[in-house]
Amino acid sequence: MHAYLESMEDCLSSNTAVPQWYMAMDGDRIIAGMGVIENDFHDRKDLTPNVCAVYTEEDCRGCGVAGALLHYVCEDMKKCGINTLYLVTDHTSFYERYGWKFLCMVQGNDEPDMTRMYIHEAEA
Repeated sequence: MHAYLESMEDCLSSNTAVPQWYMAMDGDRIIAGMGVIENDFHDRKDLTPNVCAVYTEEDCRGCGVAGALLHYVCEDMKKCGINTLYLVTDHTSFYERYGWKFLCMVQGNDEPDMTRMYIHEAEA
């Protein structure tokens, strides 16, 4: 968690595309969020940048909020010249609905098991 906080501080203090943090709001309430960082704590340092910390409030799940925010993040990164994004997750089938493709298995830092790495490439 400490590394995510440092990344959020970097986002606020620089004009670079990465790191970035996004949230979806319902009035004054944050209902979803995610970030884009260089590496989401895995051994494939060449697969960068990574969408990370994807979260949607429980009562808002299944309503397309995360999908809409994922789409927005991908489009925003494309505007910054970043056409390829990576994502580490244990979920199957969710990200495929939004154009992500399984790429390979990666080893998480200090994790005993391998986890799934997905890729999203912006359309030309």
